[in-house]
Amino acid sequence: MNYFKSFLEQLEILDASNFDELALGLFKFQAGENEVYKAYLDARGINSEEVQRVEDIPFLPIGFFKSHQVICGESALFSDFYSSSGTTGQITSRHYVWSSDFYLNHAETLFESFYGELSDFHVLALLPAYLERKGSSLVAMADHFIKKSNSDQSGFYLYNYQELIEKLQYLKSVNDGKKVLLLGVTFALLDLAERYEEKFPQMSNLIVMETGGMKGRRKEMIREEVHDIYKSAFKVDPIHSEYGMTELMSQAYSKGNGKYLLPRSMKVFLRDVNDPLSWSKKAQGGVNIIDLANFHSCAFIETQDLGRFDEDGMLEILGRFDNSEVRGCNLMVN
Repeated sequence: MNYFKSFLEQLEILDASNFDELALGLFKFQAGENEVYKAYLDARGINSEEVQRVEDIPFLPIGFFKSHQVICGESALFSDFYSSSGTTGQITSRHYVWSSDFYLNHAETLFESFYGELSDFHVLALLPAYLERKGSSLVAMADHFIKKSNSDQSGFYLYNYQELIEKLQYLKSVNDGKKVLLLGVTFALLDLAERYEEKFPQMSNLIVMETGGMKGRRKEMIREEVHDIYKSAFKVDPIHSEYGMTELMSQAYSKGNGKYLLPRSMKVFLRDVNDPLSWSKKAQGGVNIIDLANFHSCAFIETQDLGRFDEDGMLEILGRFDNSEVRGCNLMVN
């Protein structure tokens, strides 16, 4: 679609000064071209032409990705999708994508904007459960990062923890000047920490990054408790985090203390926990996300996450609403 290609060009020159203008233009487009979003606006009696500020844009509840094909244009344009993880019996989300290449390249750009070139890393991805199913956007991103690292030492790990430990010990011994990124789902990193703390090598060039995810394997724990276990076992401080979801094309990153820096393609608003149609008057509330990289689906998502902004304006994810489903990428509640 010509609009998609045109919007991609605008996305490449996006900065804080033109975010709102681009978001409003995308809203007008999606209000007309996204049948699910259009029906939602109609049901709420909203005339898209009367929306003049970003703060007045309605956000689509994320549950629609479970029940509908949330796309702009004809279905024939969308042959591929990413699906969320979930426990047995749950209905999972499907995010239909216009271009998988765009998603992967965009993820690469965002990561490198925070951490530097992937070619300066060895990427070790500990993603059991996600690797055991098809359609995970996280696995696709990790696979892309592994390839872009151009390292023979990069790779995926399932439950072969001993092999992972041996790889880390080897990378410490060669000390080739590259950084080591250990990207792992929460429950697997906890398993690794408990079983191999005594054998885990101390490495000054190691970044441990958790992606969330208990998948019913463990009791929920607060983030500080989990990160303290990591710090002790992996001999690193701080612990990094990645915040992303199937329904979003963009990712945010935390370099410690669970405080996230938002990428240039994303803006977050906090809604009142008791009235989803009103903004929170406090520093915390339900997380509503504008992700301009969702130009092909819906860029305005009302998530089931709870969040707050600290005094420096950084985002913290506190957990999920009590009445929301436990998702595969469920984050720990503070």
